[in-house]
Amino acid sequence: MNKQWISVIIAACFEVGWVIGLKHATSVLEWIGTAIAIFISFYLLIKAGEHLPVGTVYAIFVGLGTAGTVCADSLLFGEPWKLAKIICIVVLLAGVVGLKLVTGEPKEQEVNE
Repeated sequence: MNKQWISVIIAACFEVGWVIGLKHATSVLEWIGTAIAIFISFYLLIKAGEHLPVGTVYAIFVGLGTAGTVCADSLLFGEPWKLAKIICIVVLLAGVVGLKLVTGEPKEQEVNE
């Protein structure tokens, strides 16, 4: 896995943070943290999109962020787990992994242009 895909995964983690922040931030400091998470998330996403197929990068970013947010909501805020929810997360993550597997790595010439 190259540096750009790791950036996408980190960006998705920050996405989970800012989505939670949008719902639960109550103080100025929490809102500042949310804004920083938004900036880092989209900065990493944009940088990865400069080297990787943008559609695939965005789909993986959103898929991981969505799955992470649902899991965080259950683990941190007591949202109940339901079988249908777990199945949907598994299907979503299978799609994310599938997109990554069918997306070829850019050739060295394409990266340098």
